Amino acid sequence: MDYRMESSENLRNKCAACFRQFNRIEHLVEHMRTSYHSVHEPLCGICNKHCRSFESLREHLIGPLPKQECKNIFNVRGCKFCLAILDGPNARRIHQERCQLSSTGLIGRFANLGFRDNLTMDGYTREPQVVALACKMVGGGSDGSLDLCGRVCIIDERENIIFHTYVKPQIPITNYRYETTGFRPEYLKDAMPLRQVQKKIQDFLCNGEPMWKIRPRSGRARILVGHGLDHDLDRLQVEYPAIMIRDTAKYPPLMKTSKLSNSLKYLTQAYLGYDIQTGIQDPYDDCVATMRLYNRMRSQAHRREDFPLASDPQNRNNFASRRQNELERMTPEEMLALSRSDYYCWCLD
Repeated sequence: MDYRMESSENLRNKCAACFRQFNRIEHLVEHMRTSYHSVHEPLCGICNKHCRSFESLREHLIGPLPKQECKNIFNVRGCKFCLAILDGPNARRIHQERCQLSSTGLIGRFANLGFRDNLTMDGYTREPQVVALACKMVGGGSDGSLDLCGRVCIIDERENIIFHTYVKPQIPITNYRYETTGFRPEYLKDAMPLRQVQKKIQDFLCNGEPMWKIRPRSGRARILVGHGLDHDLDRLQVEYPAIMIRDTAKYPPLMKTSKLSNSLKYLTQAYLGYDIQTGIQDPYDDCVATMRLYNRMRSQAHRREDFPLASDPQNRNNFASRRQNELERMTPEEMLALSRSDYYCWCLD
């Protein structure tokens, strides 16, 4: 009898999302208050465990210490790229052929050889568009360690080049970093000055909207996708609101379990199934990879919620201390239904 009561109590104190067990119900309430579990977390398609990132989910399925039951099923029916569970081995084979996106970087580079540095970028549109940006840096300063933008590329959602040019920095270049950039002095001698590049990109991204007026859904400003965009925009001396930026280096589901950033090279290999940044690097390849990662994250089918963020006013009192007694009477499932995400999921775009 005592054993049954203890088991029932442990089940009552078990998180319905991550399955952590707590000795006391108040400990579970505190966990729910700070965990921000939600429908937007990566989810195991076998046991329905919520994970904080796809790396956590990958470890759960095929890591050093996986959940054995889930690993056995995943080995037969799981997609190693998107981590989905299919109906069977044949369905998995067909799915993975579509899920693994082949590298078109080399093909795209030859198909788009002409540098589009004379584009006016002045065609305003009513709806926000999504574009990806990437830069390649040369070195400045006495030891060549200061990053200076030497080339920039912008593509649209269909991976077509919108803007692609060499950039002439404002200070002397002391290291062309030829092994990775392929740059030679003559390439940048008559390149577009940084100030001109900055203005073109700034005007294009804002798309006719004043900076102070830009809103995520009610204006014409474009959504900007990239990897490590803080650094790229800083080197370009371009300012842009964080609400319009989708950075694959800072997106929680794509980060390491330690909450550190993964490299774009790793993300492309693990989630898209091909390699980039081998030998001389092209910013077009980086643009394509980040756009594909963005579209993969955006296309996830999550349950719709009227107010999906913990920061939404309607959710701010869900786990308020004054509700402690009420929360302790709830089941783990009822508490999970109250919980909301602490990051903006790209499926909301």
